[in-house]
Amino acid sequence: MASLNVGNLGEYLREQRRTAQLSLRQLADAAGVSNPYLSQIERGLRKPSAEVLQQVAKALRISAETLYVRAGILDEREREELETRAVILADPSINERQKNVLLQIYDSFRKENGFDGVPDTGTDTGAGPEVRGAAGAGSGTGTGAEQDTGGPGGSGGDARGPREAGGGDAGNHP
Repeated sequence: MASLNVGNLGEYLREQRRTAQLSLRQLADAAGVSNPYLSQIERGLRKPSAEVLQQVAKALRISAETLYVRAGILDEREREELETRAVILADPSINERQKNVLLQIYDSFRKENGFDGVPDTGTDTGAGPEVRGAAGAGSGTGTGAEQDTGGPGGSGGDARGPREAGGGDAGNHP
C-alpha cells in the first residue's frame, strides 16, 4: 500500500502520542478506533476522517484544528481563526452576550481587512437575539452600566438590540 500525502500527520501523531506517554493500543482505546487503523494513520497509509481526528485529538488533549491542518482538511488561516473564536467562547470571565459582541467585532475587523470568509464552526453561543453592528455602523460593547464604546469606525452603537438605519448613537441612554 502506497503512502498517502497527508502532510506529516502520522509523524506528528506519533510524536504527540509518545509525548503523552501512551502506547498505540492505549491511544486507540481512548480514541475509540482500532489499533491497526491508528497504526496505519501513523505510518501514513490511511487518511482519517475529521471525526476520527477529533476523537484522537480529544484523547491526546490537543487541538483538533491542528490535526485538521496537518491532514490537509483545514487551511492554516482558518485554524487560527477557529482558535481565536474558541478562546473567546471559552472565556469564563465574560457572559454570552459579551462573547457574541466580541465575535461580531472580530468578524467586522476581518472583513475590513479582506478576510470575508467566516468558517462554520458548528457552534452556537446560545447568546440569544442577534446583536447587530458592523464596521462604520457602530458596534456597541455596552457594559453592565450600558456604557457604549464605538466599534470599528462606529460612533458608539447599542449592544442591547437592533438599531434603526445608521446604527449608532452617542451612548446616551435613559
